Amino acid sequence: MCTITFEQLPSAIAQLLSKVDRLESLLMETKPSCVPEEDKLITIHQAAEILDLSVTTIYGLVHRREVPHQKKRKRLYFSKPELLDWARSGRRKTNAEIDAEVNTYLSTKKRA
Repeated sequence: MCTITFEQLPSAIAQLLSKVDRLESLLMETKPSCVPEEDKLITIHQAAEILDLSVTTIYGLVHRREVPHQKKRKRLYFSKPELLDWARSGRRKTNAEIDAEVNTYLSTKKRA
């Protein structure tokens, strides 16, 4: 490592900055394609935080299969985009609406 005098300091800093800029541009070009942040799975605690609900409430929603989730072994995972879409969808069909759809479907299938 060479010794830099006070007079050489501005040119040394300029060289250093240009090297850092070159390194940064190289890193941006060779950046590996990784999984986008939105597609990563989140835990039940993170899901509770995103939805502003308690963990117990999330467990209840999972038990009733009302919220999209994935289960591996004894752990629950959620996809953040699916969770946000579920929260935004808001309205759920009532049992009467589901029954009406089933009856309509069955009546058209019997004729065919």
